[in-house]
Amino acid sequence: MTLIPWVIPIRVVDLLEIGLVAYILYKLYQLMRGTIAVQIFVGILALYLIQLIVTAANMTILRALFGSISEVFVLAVIILFQPEIRRLLLLLGQNPLVRRFMHSPAQQERIDEVVSAVRDLSQRRIGALIVFERATGLRSYIETGAQLHAQISRDLLVTIFFSQNPLHDGAVIVRDARIEAARCILPISTNMKLASNLGLRHRAAVGITEVSDAFVIVVSEETGHVSTASNGELRSNVSVDLLDNYIVEALAPSFEPDAEPAPAP
Repeated sequence: MTLIPWVIPIRVVDLLEIGLVAYILYKLYQLMRGTIAVQIFVGILALYLIQLIVTAANMTILRALFGSISEVFVLAVIILFQPEIRRLLLLLGQNPLVRRFMHSPAQQERIDEVVSAVRDLSQRRIGALIVFERATGLRSYIETGAQLHAQISRDLLVTIFFSQNPLHDGAVIVRDARIEAARCILPISTNMKLASNLGLRHRAAVGITEVSDAFVIVVSEETGHVSTASNGELRSNVSVDLLDNYIVEALAPSFEPDAEPAPAP
């Protein structure tokens, strides 16, 4: 008699599912590590193990009790782990790959307008400072400049920073896919770690990201080099060809024309 070994067929989708579950569990562990959520999770796991024992032992009363608890178990988990679930969804929403799939043609058109303007400014060595508002409101800085409330366009950005234009000094601030103001005054960074040869334009770019979560694009008037700033850090000599990726990563959701205004400080 020939014994045929029992083999479990494994599909590619099964491997993808295992990888996805492992990734989600790992992210949940990272979110819960060091918080009270870990103790809650251990308590829920202990209750689940007790339920398995009660079911196996056929304890009628306890099984009925656990059965009634299981009816509201999912709702209880959502309530207890609401902060962690919210943080996990936020991380997923900030993922560059997810943002690329979610942003609309209208968003891409506005991003293309910005990239095209920066390319032109860089080639012509026209200094520029473009600030994009994110979660932190920049109203106090918008009010220091000339109010525009205009749609983003390559021609308008290039015109604003043209040296003969009275609005070229200072920063342009963009909110919700619109140019809110030009000639805005920004705080200057006093970070001693910044290169000593950086001018006021670059130090202002870093300065605004030290007091807010803004994303900033800088074009050097001397070299034409493009830099970006966020979270108090300056990324120098950015290729204009890669600028699209940086903007999508930082700003794609806020480029919706109907986006809600960010809260002002």
